[in-house]
Amino acid sequence: MAKTEKIILSHVDNLGKANMVDVSSKKTQIRTAIASGHITLSKNTIDLIIENRMKKGDVLTIAEIAGIQGGKRTSDLIPLCHPLQITKLEVKATIDQTGVKIESMARCTGQTGIEMEALTAVSIALLTIYDMCKAVDKSMVIGEIILLEKNKEEIV
Repeated sequence: MAKTEKIILSHVDNLGKANMVDVSSKKTQIRTAIASGHITLSKNTIDLIIENRMKKGDVLTIAEIAGIQGGKRTSDLIPLCHPLQITKLEVKATIDQTGVKIESMARCTGQTGIEMEALTAVSIALLTIYDMCKAVDKSMVIGEIILLEKNKEEIV
């Protein structure tokens, strides 16, 4: 019989109830996370975005701003995320042959990671593109949302 390992979940207490992790004893560090995602669009939709002819406006710029706003609201959206003092949140939308790639970089000085903010920024930017293009493209697919990098460095 195989030996089973006990899995310890940081956001669950000893009774199995949701628990916000106490990070007060962790060192304050500079923390950075990079995430990306993609939305597949029809050729016609890509052309409309390039030509800035979508009725709701400049899709790429609005998606970038929405991503920044969304990343800043992560702790309001995801129940057990800590509110962080974000020092930088960047979102870049780039058109490719099949749609739009979103990449975000989030940085904070704090006691816990900022990967959820980077991932939320990407997700909200992609959802914004979906919303802005839904009238002309019924075949859109959001996918490939991934954390690319997560770093922490000591404060000197």
